[in-house]
Amino acid sequence: MWLPPRCPAAAASWAARVAWRGYCARSAQRRGLLFRQLFEAESFTYTYLLADAKTKEAVLIDPVLETARRDTALVKQLGLNLLYAVNTHCHADHITGTGLLKQLLPGCRSVISRHSGASADVLIGDGHTLQFGGMALEAHSTPGHTDGCLTYVLNDKSMAFTGDALLIRGCGRTDFQQGSPESLYRSVHEKIFSLPGDCLVYPAHDYTGQTVSTVEEERALNPRLTLPLEAFVELMNNLNLPKPKQIDFAVPANLRCGIQDAAV
Repeated sequence: MWLPPRCPAAAASWAARVAWRGYCARSAQRRGLLFRQLFEAESFTYTYLLADAKTKEAVLIDPVLETARRDTALVKQLGLNLLYAVNTHCHADHITGTGLLKQLLPGCRSVISRHSGASADVLIGDGHTLQFGGMALEAHSTPGHTDGCLTYVLNDKSMAFTGDALLIRGCGRTDFQQGSPESLYRSVHEKIFSLPGDCLVYPAHDYTGQTVSTVEEERALNPRLTLPLEAFVELMNNLNLPKPKQIDFAVPANLRCGIQDAAV
């Protein structure tokens, strides 16, 4: 698990990230949005809770099985009504928490892309909107990491939840689950980099302790996606990464996406 650094310069960087994270939360609250960024250490996965502060209707993005009870407790503590447990794609590195959340929070419905090959209560595609109170998440199809990747954009375009399509200074791999570097490159440039520059980017994972970026930062600084297409494709085709540890049982479980009962 990543911990705050000890040296003064690194500590200052850590403090800056904490301050920025607090600023983002306060800014969201001023818009009437209750927002929490949650972390699961084994798979380095971020789960995001968004709720309309007035109506208390909520959505949870990319829940993890091992932390589903934690997330349920938070939903109850905050007095929220969780409408949707949403997946950005069919994950290979962890089992989704949607099945358990549906047991613990009756009325919650699982959501995933109709192009993912997975089952869910709600199958959506590009342009679909998930309403919660006076707010909404707009689904943008961003395939390339998998065929069924979706980026969820808050309706005021202030936040984008990019799954594995766009990471902070990186991107998801493209060597399994129908991955395609050409498709990923087009998805990010056409569907994410076209968002306002100050739109906050919240990925599904981070392995270095970073919590948030912006579209403008990634357009300028992402070392992979600032490459020309041909160079990007060559890079992605030669990463030679080991396969995710949980892929053999995570993908079959996630293809059920909460339809069948899950337990811990």
